[in-house]
Amino acid sequence: MRFKQKSQGVDSIDVSPLIDMVFILLIFFMVTTTFVKDMKLELNRPSAASASLASAKVIRVYIDNAGEIYIDNQLVKLWAIQSKLRDLLRTSSEKSVLVITDSDIPVSNLIDVIDECRMSGAKDIAVSTTKEMG
Repeated sequence: MRFKQKSQGVDSIDVSPLIDMVFILLIFFMVTTTFVKDMKLELNRPSAASASLASAKVIRVYIDNAGEIYIDNQLVKLWAIQSKLRDLLRTSSEKSVLVITDSDIPVSNLIDVIDECRMSGAKDIAVSTTKEMG
């Protein structure tokens, strides 16, 4: 009776499918990750004594010193804010909006934008400020 002898070599494992899966997962997480998009507008924000940090997941609405309104780096007219925000709020886990404005714009413009945000279905609406020292 003849027995087969075990070879002294080490069994090798093919790791190429593992490497493929790691790259697929890496691409998946890179595509699905949301990044904070902050516009590069020069705004003099109003100051407040009770300022707190906002979540990174809130939708940001910008009003520059000329009174122009931006959502997602796109210029939006006042009458189009509701439809744009409704689309963004449907996909957002938080129903919060942060209005980032210049301190020199008229209060009536700010109130109009906040009203449009409320009518679009936003639960929480905040105005961005700088913390006042003192």
